[in-house]
Formats: sequence, structure tokens, C-alpha cells
Amino acid sequence: MTDSLQPNGNRRAPLPPAEPPDSEAPDPRPRPRSENIQNTQKTQATSGKKRDAFFDNAKYLAIVLVAVGHFWEPFKGENRSLEAAYLVVYTFHMPAFIVISGYFSRSFDMRPDRLRRLITGVAVPYIIFETAYPLFKRVIDNDPQYEISLLDPWYLTWFLCALFIWRLTTPIWKAVRHPLPLALGIAMLASVSPQIGDDLDLQRVLQFLPYFVLGLCMKAEHFQLVRRRSVRIAAVPVFAAALAVGWWAVPRMPTGWFYHRASAQELGAPWWAGPIMMLALFGCSLLLTACFFSWVPGRHMWFTALGAGTLYGYLLHGFVVKAGDYRGWFEHSALHEPIGLAAVTVSAAALVTFLCSRPVQRVFRFAMEPKMEWAFRRDAAQSARDREREPLGERDDREKRDGREKRETQETVSA
Repeated sequence: MTDSLQPNGNRRAPLPPAEPPDSEAPDPRPRPRSENIQNTQKTQATSGKKRDAFFDNAKYLAIVLVAVGHFWEPFKGENRSLEAAYLVVYTFHMPAFIVISGYFSRSFDMRPDRLRRLITGVAVPYIIFETAYPLFKRVIDNDPQYEISLLDPWYLTWFLCALFIWRLTTPIWKAVRHPLPLALGIAMLASVSPQIGDDLDLQRVLQFLPYFVLGLCMKAEHFQLVRRRSVRIAAVPVFAAALAVGWWAVPRMPTGWFYHRASAQELGAPWWAGPIMMLALFGCSLLLTACFFSWVPGRHMWFTALGAGTLYGYLLHGFVVKAGDYRGWFEHSALHEPIGLAAVTVSAAALVTFLCSRPVQRVFRFAMEPKMEWAFRRDAAQSARDREREPLGERDDREKRDGREKRETQETVSA
């Protein structure tokens, strides 16, 4: 009967079945403010970026090669094969480390919180270790005449000085049109300028600058390109050829070219050799660095967590190397045999692995990552961001506490 009441006698179409609510659609019902804040914090916690295992693995493996190279140094003059391997390692281990440093410096600007991290994480450790190393030499080597100089980086501290300068200039490299060619031009000019001197180790700062700028220019997909299977396979003959070239170059090329701490004239070469060697080594370093990155595992490994402590391993292993040099540990004849050299290599890798571990980080965090909240003014913008991240209950308690303290202060003043 009801059907006959419809126009033209048409039957009414049945209603569609109820669909389950869309979890991604916005809920039209208003929610309490506290629930919204909790959901926002939960979303931020779950969507926060995690550390990329590839970069932590790369940093750890690079710092192992740095330590191994330093422990090889006392033996390289007696073994041509070892010196060839030494040259190959020195061609790419610091460039790889510097490229990663540049890549993670892309977001650096002059914001107060980032400047504070630069000071506490780079400048303060530089001052501490630039003071500690000469004092260590005085005690271990019985050299009371050795002076402390913050302008002349000693041994490993040059990297901290360079990183501080590179990061401060990051906004410039992000503003110019062709940053990498400009950085290469500066490095080439530095290689023919012996007048630069040793202050702040500017030769190294300028000659290693292109690798840092390259890291600033790189994106995540660039690292994906070198991690393809074809590149991993091609890296095998590339490294084999590099070792052969290194073996050939041992009696023909000064090792100083690979340190990037002297000009061509200071290495006994004509001035025009500086730019040529700078470009040649830059190309070789990039090739071997790409091959090195291709072999770095991208998944979580047993040593992945150690990648967060590479600065600890870098700065602390130098004390052991210098102690061995001062005390004559490397002069034992057994260490100059193949088995002894293998033992030195394994020991160097084990030592730097231990120095990157969490227990060592906890002990030396005061020197590597001091908070130094007492030394800086409180940033108003950062305070506002911290208040926004506070849970509602804690914020209400803080506001009540602040209001109570304000009233007590006013009553005290009026009394």
C-alpha cells in the first residue's frame, strides 16, 4: 500500500548498507582538548624520524678505517704492500666521513639552538682535547716544553676545527648558485698557497672543503644510487685496481698529498702540480667513497648503535696511538711480521669499537656533549615550543605554580 503512494507507482530503492567509519576521515564530533593534545603527541612520537642504519654503519666503518690507518702509520715505511693499502685507505676514509658530515649539516642555520649545539658539540670538545693532548704529551713523553695552542690544532683535533668552520659557512654554500665548483676552486687555490700557514690548520680546512660541500648538495636518492647491486659488484675490481695503483705510487708519490695539509711547494713539487693533484685526488676519493658506500649494509647490524659514538672513538683512540709512539710500543720486532701486523689491525678495530660504545660515551659525555645550560640565554621561541609539547595536566600544574609564585612575589613586594 505504501508503495502505491510513490510517484508513478515506482518502488522506493532500498537504502545502502551502513559502511564502517573511515579511520582516515576527520571525526566531526568535537573532542576534549586534552585528548587532542595527547593524540598529537602520540602522532609526533610515532612519526618521528628514526636514525638511518646505513649512515650509522657507514660512520662506524669509516672510523674503524681511520683508527686502523693511524695504527699502520709506524709500520708503513718497511712494507710496500702495507703502505699501498695505507694510501688507498687514506684516499677515501676521511672524505667519506666528511661527506656524511656535510649531508647532516644541510639544515644548519644561525638559529640559536643550532648554534648552541655547534658550540657544545664541536667548539667545546675542540678546546678540551686541544688542551688534553699537549698535557698528555708532557706527562707520557716527559716533554715539559710542549705548549698548548688553540690556534694550532694538534693531531686529530683539526677535524673539529674544520667542522666548526664548515658548518658556520653552510648558509653561504646554500645561497650561492654553484657551490661545489666554487669550493673546488678554493681548494685548488689553497694547494698553491704556502702562505696560509698552520693557524687553525687552514690548509686541511680548505682542501677538504669540497667533500663537505658535496655532502651539503647530496640527497637521499644519491646514496641509493651507489647502493645498487651493480655498484657493489663493480667496487671489487675498482678497489683491486686502486691497490695496484697504490703499490705503484708508493716510491713515486709523497704521502703528504693524501693528508691535504700542505701546499704543492711545501711538498717539493712545482706550483702547477697543486691544482692537478687536487682534482685528481678528488676524483679518486669520490670513486672509492662511492665503492665504500656500496658495501655498507643498510640494515641494522650489531655495530649500528656504535655509529652514534664515532666522535668518541675518533678523539680517544689518539691517546693510545700517541702513547704507543712515545713509549716505543711499536718498535717490537714481532709487530713488524705479518702476524704482528694482523694483530695490530684487529686490535685497532677492537679498540675503536670499544671507544664508541655506550659505557665510554657515558663516562666522557661531559667533554664530548656538555649541556652547558648555564652558559646560554633561554630562547623565548624554544620555550614556547617546549610549552606546546607539554601534556595538558603538566601545563596546568605549571601555570598554577607560576601564578602562585607570582602572587607570593607581589605580596612580598607590597609588604
